[in-house]
Amino acid sequence: MALTQVSDVIVPAIFTPYIQQLTEEKSRLIESGVLARSPAIDALLAGGGITFNVPSFQDLDASDATGIENVSTDQVSDIQAASFQSGTPTDANRGDAVPQKILTSQEIAVRKNRNQSWSTADLTGQLAGADPMAAIGGRVAKYWARRLQAIFVNLVNGLIADNAAAPTGGDTHVADDLLNDVSGASYTAGVTDFTAEAFLDAAITMGDSADDLVAIMVHSTVLNRMKKNNLIDFVPDSTNANAVDVPVFLGRQIIVDDGVPRTGAVYDSWLFGTGAVQLGSSNAEVPTEVHREPLAGKGGGQEILTTRQVWSMHPTGHAFIMGSIPDGGPANTDLAAATSWSRRYPERKQIKFARLVTREA
Repeated sequence: MALTQVSDVIVPAIFTPYIQQLTEEKSRLIESGVLARSPAIDALLAGGGITFNVPSFQDLDASDATGIENVSTDQVSDIQAASFQSGTPTDANRGDAVPQKILTSQEIAVRKNRNQSWSTADLTGQLAGADPMAAIGGRVAKYWARRLQAIFVNLVNGLIADNAAAPTGGDTHVADDLLNDVSGASYTAGVTDFTAEAFLDAAITMGDSADDLVAIMVHSTVLNRMKKNNLIDFVPDSTNANAVDVPVFLGRQIIVDDGVPRTGAVYDSWLFGTGAVQLGSSNAEVPTEVHREPLAGKGGGQEILTTRQVWSMHPTGHAFIMGSIPDGGPANTDLAAATSWSRRYPERKQIKFARLVTREA
């Protein structure tokens, strides 16, 4: 009887891009636009280094304090006229409008090298079907899509921890300016639990950028509350051949993940705008590898499939400031630490994220 083995179907040059494509297709974060693919970060990952400086331009100042526009005039003062007649006009004596400047922010992204291996003892039984490549690809891609989401959740936990602390150094935030907490001390239906009003109050922390929100990530318990209150619509997923319906709340796609924080009956819900987090990827030196152990299993043999990922997940408007970074990049626990992050964008509305805290029982 013929036995299909991993080495019979894995061609690394084909398998690696196949897995990368499937991983992104299976990620709701990428599909929703919250996690935006970044060619610029791809290019940085292709070079050396663990951290990368990502300079960005700030918005033009339009405040009444310093950014107010000039009122045009056709009048020239005597001192201006005299300076032009002398042929030596200067900025000091002409009285001209003073041009403003555009400022920059210095963001810092960090490399994340991850890998995982699987033994054929588990996989070969699943590969006896008609399409073993699809069987492997589907499982490995789903695994990495879940791990990508786990990195995302820990990263956002780190931003929340930083936001809850007083700003230090170059950090520009006001403590808890991302937060709307309605959880209270005890449960009250329609007050402490998830409601449209609580969602809108969280969104408005972004000011007139609230309409930029495109998705909300919730715990399954919060999703159940939303269903009970008839707050969810379902729309066809145009990217899915099986026409799976996507849950939507007030026009925002719902992403369900029980990794979203909870403490007892108190739950986080996270609101995101397009490009709130940027994703870069690159190939490891050997992205996909099949290793044979002929003496394993008392000589029965064993094959091990190893895949490696090189990612950089970067929250827009922030800098990764962890003091001592491991050679392979930070662990998920490092990403979740307040001391790993510093906000660099000067305005709250530039951060496309808001946090809602509710009590569900």
